[in-house]
Amino acid sequence: MKSKSVVSSHGVKFGVAGMLVTMGIVYGDIGTSPLYVFRAILNGLDVIKNEYIYGAVSLIIWTLTLLTTIKYVIITLRADNKGEGGIFSLFALIRRKARWAYIFAIIGGCTLLADGIITPSITVVSAIEGLRMINPEIYVVPIAIAILIGLFSIQRFGTSFLGKAFGPIMLIWFSMLGFFGFINIIGHPDIIKAFNPYYGFKFLAEYPDGFVLLGAVFLCTTGAEALYSDLGHCGIKNIRMSWIFVKSMLILNYLGQGAWIIGHASEITKSTNPFFSLMPQWFVLPGVVIAAFAAVVASQALISGSYTLISEAISLNFWPKVQIKYPTTVKGQLYIPSLNTMLMIACILVVLFFQESNKMDAAYGLSITVTMLMTTVLLSIYLRTKRTNWSLVAIMATVFLTIEISFLLANLTKFFHGGWVTIIIASILLVIMFIWHNGRKLKFQLSEYSDVDSFLPILKEVSEDLTIPKYATNLVYITRSTNIHEIESKIIYSIVNKQPKRADVYWFIHVDIVDEPYSSEYKVTKMVDQKVIRIDFKIGFRVEPRINYFFRQVCQDMVQKNEIDILSRYESLRKNNLQGDFRFVVIDRIQNFDFDFKPYDQFIMDLYDVLKRFGITEIKALGLDTSNIVVEKVPLIMSSNDNICLSRVD
Repeated sequence: MKSKSVVSSHGVKFGVAGMLVTMGIVYGDIGTSPLYVFRAILNGLDVIKNEYIYGAVSLIIWTLTLLTTIKYVIITLRADNKGEGGIFSLFALIRRKARWAYIFAIIGGCTLLADGIITPSITVVSAIEGLRMINPEIYVVPIAIAILIGLFSIQRFGTSFLGKAFGPIMLIWFSMLGFFGFINIIGHPDIIKAFNPYYGFKFLAEYPDGFVLLGAVFLCTTGAEALYSDLGHCGIKNIRMSWIFVKSMLILNYLGQGAWIIGHASEITKSTNPFFSLMPQWFVLPGVVIAAFAAVVASQALISGSYTLISEAISLNFWPKVQIKYPTTVKGQLYIPSLNTMLMIACILVVLFFQESNKMDAAYGLSITVTMLMTTVLLSIYLRTKRTNWSLVAIMATVFLTIEISFLLANLTKFFHGGWVTIIIASILLVIMFIWHNGRKLKFQLSEYSDVDSFLPILKEVSEDLTIPKYATNLVYITRSTNIHEIESKIIYSIVNKQPKRADVYWFIHVDIVDEPYSSEYKVTKMVDQKVIRIDFKIGFRVEPRINYFFRQVCQDMVQKNEIDILSRYESLRKNNLQGDFRFVVIDRIQNFDFDFKPYDQFIMDLYDVLKRFGITEIKALGLDTSNIVVEKVPLIMSSNDNICLSRVD
């Protein structure tokens, strides 16, 4: 019997309203880039010439066109996993054919998360720094930290109320970008020359440190990965259509900043931020307020994206199981307390360490180039699995890898200017994911399985053997065996050997995390009628595996179909139609004192055990009822290969 209940995607419908919501969800990061991109470029320019500014703007325009528009909006968004996007969703599409590609996925995920820590910090600080045009003595750091603490503190209550305002806020923001950009273009219309890529190449060729300044130019597209990650929230049509407006407003603003710089070259200092200089003095305060709201939107997008990234990593066995909460009824909205605390502390430390946004510019963007490289590699593998012409895949990979490697080499100059911070964070995250993935893989490889069919008669006899004390009416085990004809030897050991456990019904539950993001299916296999039953759940990697709740649904469904009797078998309770008891047994395999791995594998397992202490138990991870669970420890290796023979001496 098979029952199917597929959860639908929570993406918004295509239309004007959908595009408005998309602007609030997707474009926070890339939309706030004008706050700091040109300031970072100016910090690297020793001489300001018209041709240099034309070249810088040209590089920005063509970076947004080649990387953001062509790579992500046109090509990558098509690599959807049942409507979902993101680097882990992309890996989920290919993992059955290219399991070895997991290393690219975890590298990309770690660098995305690490560099993203700077996003709230640089965005909020850049926005608040605009107040220095009104009061140069204002204390930016305390205000920025207060905003960040407030933002992270409200996550536990859910942010659906904020989400409703994100779209209108970003619409106002982008309209402001375009308006002030256009006004300044009128003052120097020759800035339109920047559309010609010739000026970009000329800038790289003629300016002594032109290639190094690619690291600053790259900041204009750091939010491109978010377009793909938020595919499931907004849908491909909403993202593509709204990008036309967003890109137009961004380019107008960059052109306007370039025009303003050319017209005020003699007035520019190291503290000048061309973004706020575009505005008339009377509008600076409203501009800062709008920028602060846009910064909150960008920060919230990063925080929500980080929750999603880690929840997917948990489902794909890349991250220790941690507590995940669902603070609202809005589908897809989750809250991870441990990650929230980690992000808040990291962002505050970043603000305290760098103090000023122009110092953050020097560190920002290094790690995200690695993420983009990993996405290109995984995308190329995916296209080959879809039988796309190899020559087209090769051309695409060559073009994007060349561009992204160029940006990476340029960004490497940021390493000693603070880029090492995100590299260290990414490396720590990478070690965690690598150890966890390979530790679980080692334990899985050592799993021993038995032919369950040969044990069914024994289970039936144990169930009917009144000389064995009754352990439970319904005894439930979680099995990792994907084959219905096999079961872990440790489960048979638990039922028969460790302590004989008599029960009226034995249940074996298998949970399979599948590549379809919102799948929620189950299959019932009656191994011995009314005695031994197996339930196979197929749960999408974006669905909370609340197995206790799901199992109750299955039992109710089977009762309605007269397939099982779950009333108590005790006469005094049964005559009152009371439900029988259920007891779950969770088996934890621990390493034998007489068994050692190879040195490398032992190192992995030792670190795996350390990481396991920081996560939650499998009981909590599967949403099991803790009031009726027994945890048993059994040896990791059930049999011994020792050939030592003892001789008896009388």
